[in-house]
Amino acid sequence: MKIKKMNVGGEGLNRFFGPLEAKIMDILWSSEGLKIKEVQSILNQESPISVNAVMTVMNRLESKGHLKKVLVGTGRTQAAQFSTVQSREQFVSEQTKAVSHGLIKEYGSLVVSHMIDALDEVDPETIAKLERKLGEIKRGKKE
Repeated sequence: MKIKKMNVGGEGLNRFFGPLEAKIMDILWSSEGLKIKEVQSILNQESPISVNAVMTVMNRLESKGHLKKVLVGTGRTQAAQFSTVQSREQFVSEQTKAVSHGLIKEYGSLVVSHMIDALDEVDPETIAKLERKLGEIKRGKKE
């Protein structure tokens, strides 16, 4: 699932979600699946929030394809339980890949130049992976 808008000035999950969406996703990534009231109870520990606000945001996240909902229980005890569609790692990997590919497709060498400038902040393992990939690209062009 592709995020339609990205908040470039945001940090962490707030780049991809609104503040409440990000908190809810974070809570659900840390659990096996929760009901709306359980999520609201966790959020209430930080600051008061209504069940209706949490329900609205969770239903929106489900309609956007980020959450899945199953009905648990029967009769009067039946409730919707929500869980994430993909792990946090899968989500972040998918979104950053889409963003970086889109930037390179649209702005090409300028983006690559900025990425090269940012390599000072990258760990040695990532640098080694980059060197291997560059080697593969160079060998592929010689053939």
